[in-house]
Amino acid sequence: MNTLKLLLLISGIGLFASFSAVAQQSNNMAMEEQEKIFEEATLGAGCFWCVEAIFEEVKGVKSVVAGYAGGKIKNPSYKQVASGATDHAEVTRITYDPATVSFEQLLEVFWHTHNPTTKNRQGADVGPQYRSVIFYHNDKQKKIAQESLKKTDSTDLWKDPIVTEVEPLTNYSKAENYHQNYYENNPNAGYCTVVIAPKLKKFRKDFSHMLKENVRES
Repeated sequence: MNTLKLLLLISGIGLFASFSAVAQQSNNMAMEEQEKIFEEATLGAGCFWCVEAIFEEVKGVKSVVAGYAGGKIKNPSYKQVASGATDHAEVTRITYDPATVSFEQLLEVFWHTHNPTTKNRQGADVGPQYRSVIFYHNDKQKKIAQESLKKTDSTDLWKDPIVTEVEPLTNYSKAENYHQNYYENNPNAGYCTVVIAPKLKKFRKDFSHMLKENVRES
């Protein structure tokens, strides 16, 4: 075997080994992700576009889905919810890794990134669909939510009393596709630039320790 063929053979073996190592690493990461035990939280804090944009940047959060919960009927449309007649709240369903971020920490973000003292209102958004609400999935979440509310209400974070509701999760459904990842898909829309962008800027400053790596580096 001449020198050129030998070099090509060695090079090929090296490339195959590199590709195999990368593939194995990717496979290991996928297996680790599958082995994680994720939990869910469902929170209403005004327009779900705002809430979704914030929690998507929290370290340990796997996904955030805009939806509706707590109303009188199942699977309402946005038009029905927006009318205020169904008593649904706009919510975000947050899937997270409790080994990285706890439910208590998610609630800390929740209390700091909307006004929980205004009933059925967030800024210019008015109606029961914009109410501040924690929909608990189990008794553990209920207890944590109640304790977190009481603790936060005793601080000077908000001047007025907190009116956030703590309710069992009922009639949850995913919102229409055009509501999902709204800020990411429409960063230049008026609502996004005027309302969401300033909220995100403040959140990133106040909660820099809880941001995902790609957000901190951006």
